[in-house]
Amino acid sequence: MSDLVSYQLQDGIATLTLNNGKVNAISPAVIDAFNQALDQATQDKAVVIITGQPGILSGGYDLKEMMKGPQNALDLVAKGSTMARRMLSHPFPIIVACPGHAVAKGAFILLSADYRIGVDGPFNLGLNEVQIGMTMHHVGIELARDRLTKAVFQRSVINGEMFNPQGAKEAGFLDAVVATPEELMPAALAMAQQLKKINMTAHAKTKLKSRQALLDTLDKAIEVDKQTALN
Repeated sequence: MSDLVSYQLQDGIATLTLNNGKVNAISPAVIDAFNQALDQATQDKAVVIITGQPGILSGGYDLKEMMKGPQNALDLVAKGSTMARRMLSHPFPIIVACPGHAVAKGAFILLSADYRIGVDGPFNLGLNEVQIGMTMHHVGIELARDRLTKAVFQRSVINGEMFNPQGAKEAGFLDAVVATPEELMPAALAMAQQLKKINMTAHAKTKLKSRQALLDTLDKAIEVDKQTALN
């Protein structure tokens, strides 16, 4: 397994840890490693926990890749959107244990999971695209529209508002917030143990049925985004 995304399997729970520099930038290589890890988790029939480094899940797409040219940016966003779609349709539960900041693509990882736990503290979570001069891509808009509350959707996508962990819970980026970093992984593991008890065939079929309209919308949006400039 890649150094960019470590993989640990224990007691039917696969922990995927993002590890790409101090901001866990999402590059094409990170996405490839992430997909390989999900392949392994599927083979292992494991509940998945995704986490990052102390203080951060991810700061978003790798800006060095984005700055190589418009086509590189479009290709990376399309690859990341396909990753989000895969998470939404993954046959086993996906939990994110967010250890701190989750910005842009980091926040979209939260919006693509089945259960999200954050840790209280001076962290920023949200979609800052318009703050940094990027027009929000269609997939991002539709994913946020589906997972965020209606009022927050406008504030987040159009205004680029960022949230602290408690605000992110109210907004729809998180489902739970623990008080300290030491509580984060135990809480994620406890949720994983709980989810292990459900019928996974029923889980997979119900997930696809309940998200089919969203998945169809994302498929169309991915194709539109391949032709649409981000600035």
